[in-house]
Amino acid sequence: MFSTLCQTVKEDQSTLLLYLLLHRNQQFRVYVLARADIEELIVPILKVLYQAQDHSSHHIYMALIILLILSEDDFFNKVVHEIMLKNVTWYADRALSSLSLGGLLVLVVIRTIQFNMTRMRDKYLHTNCLAALANMSGQFRHIHCYVAQRLVSLFESLAKRHLRSIEQLQATTDSSNMEDEHQTADLMQDLAVLEEVLRMVLEIVNSCLCSQLVHNPNLVYTLLYKRECFEQFRNHPTFQDIIQNIETVLTYFSSRLESADKDLSVTEVSQIIQQGASQWSGDRLKKFPDLKFKYVEEDQPEEFFIPYVWSLIHASSTLYWNDSNVRLFGLSKTDPI
Repeated sequence: MFSTLCQTVKEDQSTLLLYLLLHRNQQFRVYVLARADIEELIVPILKVLYQAQDHSSHHIYMALIILLILSEDDFFNKVVHEIMLKNVTWYADRALSSLSLGGLLVLVVIRTIQFNMTRMRDKYLHTNCLAALANMSGQFRHIHCYVAQRLVSLFESLAKRHLRSIEQLQATTDSSNMEDEHQTADLMQDLAVLEEVLRMVLEIVNSCLCSQLVHNPNLVYTLLYKRECFEQFRNHPTFQDIIQNIETVLTYFSSRLESADKDLSVTEVSQIIQQGASQWSGDRLKKFPDLKFKYVEEDQPEEFFIPYVWSLIHASSTLYWNDSNVRLFGLSKTDPI
């Protein structure tokens, strides 16, 4: 069954079956997590997410929830960074000759968040993406420089949107027009959601720095390079506690770079960061609770699954369906099941 699912998980039906098995069958979940070749299952799922425009929103949700369920396991979060992949040809954003499975997972989930920001703007999808990254963040190890860049770039793009939203909000609050008042309410709601996402991204970065700083010089390098994008949140009440931790790390490494007292090459900067990381003490940072999220099925899952299952039956069965006569009725609470 595992081999068949690996070969067919690009199809909705197999992804739905895999979700059901992982969510409802603990023995199967344990078996999957113990596989030495788990990349055979994860890589096709990541390809589905990468090619989101070619798949239904239901399929994307299922793929993300599968990743979230797997990310609840600490062993999974550790081992994905030990499995190296060669020439993932379908990942076209940048040519990467060698990358860990964990690095690819982070890249694709970040790309899904950015795709959602520009196309779907679905808060539920954001939540699942960030929850999976948060679960993994304490085990990020040896992340590729490009992965570090994409993670910090995600925060940078969100920060720019946050600034634009505040400017729009200030412009509309100066007006007494009724239409502008409705727009103000919408902007305030969007700003609140955006700040939740920003906070979560900062918590993911902070979790990695607290737990795995010595193993992630590329992330430290990227944070130093993009230091200015964190400055606007230094005194923001929603973010300042986490920003303080990040600033502590950046100040420590900046002082080491400045003490070199010369123009440094990229290689020299990396060497100083690695030396500094080996002498770093995590006691300098404020402790936060571990980021742990668990998938919980919605109170009325049938509202999602019944239309989805019937749509798959309609699309995949060999039966003839007259589309004009197809009707789907909701379950009545009084109807026997």
